[in-house]
Amino acid sequence: MPLSPRVPDLAALDLLLSVLELGSLGRAARAHGISQPSASSRIRYLEQLVGVPVLERSALGSRPTAAGSLIAEWARAVVDAAAHLDAGIDALRAERRSHLRVAASQTVAEYLFPGWLMTLRISAPETAIALESGNSVHVAEQVLAGHADIGFIEGPRGFRGLESHPVARDRLVVVVAPQHEWARRGTVSGTELAETALIQREPDSGTRTWFEHAVSRRDPDWRPRVALELSSTTAIKTAVASGAGAAVLSSLAVAVEVASGTLISPTVTDLDLERTLRAVWPTGRRPTGAARALYDIARRAA
Repeated sequence: MPLSPRVPDLAALDLLLSVLELGSLGRAARAHGISQPSASSRIRYLEQLVGVPVLERSALGSRPTAAGSLIAEWARAVVDAAAHLDAGIDALRAERRSHLRVAASQTVAEYLFPGWLMTLRISAPETAIALESGNSVHVAEQVLAGHADIGFIEGPRGFRGLESHPVARDRLVVVVAPQHEWARRGTVSGTELAETALIQREPDSGTRTWFEHAVSRRDPDWRPRVALELSSTTAIKTAVASGAGAAVLSSLAVAVEVASGTLISPTVTDLDLERTLRAVWPTGRRPTGAARALYDIARRAA
């Protein structure tokens, strides 16, 4: 039910209570951080709304009229209730700030998030953080459902209902076992790669989706060929190292294996495999608190 236009606002009622407590309009004005003319104007506005004088002013200070005392008595309950509401809202905001729920694709979760987390711990050591990893579609679902405060995806497409913002760049690379023909040759063409059945993650994986998107831009009629489908990057690396075939994975995910020679990464000569990793959140609801801090850290780390 709409309030009557005769009901004064909280600021005026709170000021009236301060005048009664401090005995002076000037002292009340200073307590509220406003000038005395502003305080006088606020009291006059209150009196216009209620239709009766609420203060008697003299050289000795200000004291309430009979009507002013009655209004102050009613106002105290209102102001106390507003203070209780304010404290409750602050508690909710503090609780939200101290609990951060993150959903991230596997590449981000395994190879980027740990570094971001170390930086976040410095600025927000009391924040409890829960991370759930999955493919990009799962991340989007978690954020849309309100189960995550912020998400990080690696797929090329956006999702309805989510804003997406770039945070980092990554490159997909081909990896093969040392005995593979491409390892000996050192290069592979984009055409040859597109015609080869690869070891892949599941269809909703951001890495797989991005690779297929990159090839489809060159050849809209191209259809992917899958030699083996596995649910984790670790399983794919093991299969490739055993000689089961070639795979396209994030350079972040294979850096250790390539450096040690367990996997070989031949150069792809004519296919752009650069990609953008992005933060996502519900449209129109920019992240705040720890979620915003994590987003800023991810962008600075790029």
